[in-house]
Amino acid sequence: MKMRLALFAVLFAASLAQGQLLAPTAPEAQGVNSAGVQAFVEAFEKEVDAPHGFVLVRHGHPIAAGWWAPYDRATPHMLYSLSKSFTSTAIGLLSDDGKLDVDNAVLPYFPDDAPKDPDANLRAMRIRDLLTMNSGHDKDTLARVTLAGNDNWVQTYLSFPVEHPPGTHFVYNTGNTYMLSAIVEKITGQSVLDFLKPRLFEPLGIANPTWETDPRGIDTGGWGLSITTEDIARFGQLYLQHGMWDGKRLLSESWISLASAPQTPNGTNPNSDWNQGYGFQFWRCRHNCYRGDGAFGQYCIVMPDLDAVLAINGGQGDMQRTLNLVWDHLLPAMHDAPLPADDAAAEALSKKLASLHHAPVSGEANSPHIAKITGNTYIFDANKAGLKSVTFAFDGDTRRIVLDTEHGQERFDVGYGKWEKQTVSFYQLGIPAAASTGPQTVAASAAWAKPDQLVARAWITTTPYRIDMTFDFDAEANALAMAARIYPLQGQMTTFKASAK
Repeated sequence: MKMRLALFAVLFAASLAQGQLLAPTAPEAQGVNSAGVQAFVEAFEKEVDAPHGFVLVRHGHPIAAGWWAPYDRATPHMLYSLSKSFTSTAIGLLSDDGKLDVDNAVLPYFPDDAPKDPDANLRAMRIRDLLTMNSGHDKDTLARVTLAGNDNWVQTYLSFPVEHPPGTHFVYNTGNTYMLSAIVEKITGQSVLDFLKPRLFEPLGIANPTWETDPRGIDTGGWGLSITTEDIARFGQLYLQHGMWDGKRLLSESWISLASAPQTPNGTNPNSDWNQGYGFQFWRCRHNCYRGDGAFGQYCIVMPDLDAVLAINGGQGDMQRTLNLVWDHLLPAMHDAPLPADDAAAEALSKKLASLHHAPVSGEANSPHIAKITGNTYIFDANKAGLKSVTFAFDGDTRRIVLDTEHGQERFDVGYGKWEKQTVSFYQLGIPAAASTGPQTVAASAAWAKPDQLVARAWITTTPYRIDMTFDFDAEANALAMAARIYPLQGQMTTFKASAK
């Protein structure tokens, strides 16, 4: 009982400090079986690689929350395409203000960037078509926009052929959301981030949100927002409450109804949560739910029939599996009326939530190879990842792996039997991915699996990513083979060979 009360006290303090969710309670008080929530958590751990954190809210009350160390409650997490739902909300606020109509054409907002002779499809494209992913393009424009070599992304987007009449052809197109962001900036003179701060983020108690920008400073819109898991839950609760927060209306009920409705069909598979229809930058789900989501397992799931919100951060490849676990375990655990108190189940859940963690690398602390490799610099053979060299400093309490790449230096202080936390300049071993370079919070661990094999893992805890590295040395430690991958970007390890200088 003490552990359960302690957990709720932590959540209660957080709700008072950062937002206006109601006081946390035991799950049973809100009609939810603690055992069912624990079954979800345990299945999440077993079947998904890798969970980072979640917050479950029922009837406005946080009833369960947890983070798998080295991830934690306070560190903002990259949202990827869950950012789209926030950009949509900015459009909704402008619509509420009468500053735009979703049936306005897109081209008039960008007279200086439009082609000289735009075709009929481009001229017909509306804000509504951007919101519903019906711009008329045959495929996603994001890669073509970012790789075109033109720092004017708006101009690049508008230069692409529009193969279908807008409103007739659903294609998930992150370039569309970028254009929504550009429209917000055209109308307000502010980035989406700055526009939303007083209208959304500050009222919800979302502190210090950040958003990536294009080369000209326009927020990327379709990705790039970073906030905490609890912040995601507050956003979902605002939508569940039809735009009301702390007794004040932040967003119109009519906008939320439009944004969350199935505005366009997007498939026919009844078992797929990507085929239930698409709203205004929200996906429809099975069970009359809807969600914003982002790559590798970032979710804001709103469950109107159950009066519940589930926020999740993760780093997995199979996003449908996570949703299946929600439907299989959490939905049956929710009931219409409060349940009798179950102190044993609630305490077991609290104990489980308090112990969530990703285990540090297992193995031995020492190896005869330590004396041979410490201070050595190993030069990599030519490789596409841009790796140049690796140096080891295993001296006393210092355990450090330093990678030099064409893009900069990556230094990992690795703990033994624990996660060593640090801030590093992270370049992803030369593999580009949006929002992943620059200073990042990293937690790293390493151990000797065999006398000649060092295994290391580094979680980039502001992102969905981790780096897995295995170093196999020859007998005299004059050469090594490094197998590495960035999960979940890469499924298989890539091997790089290096020799001592």
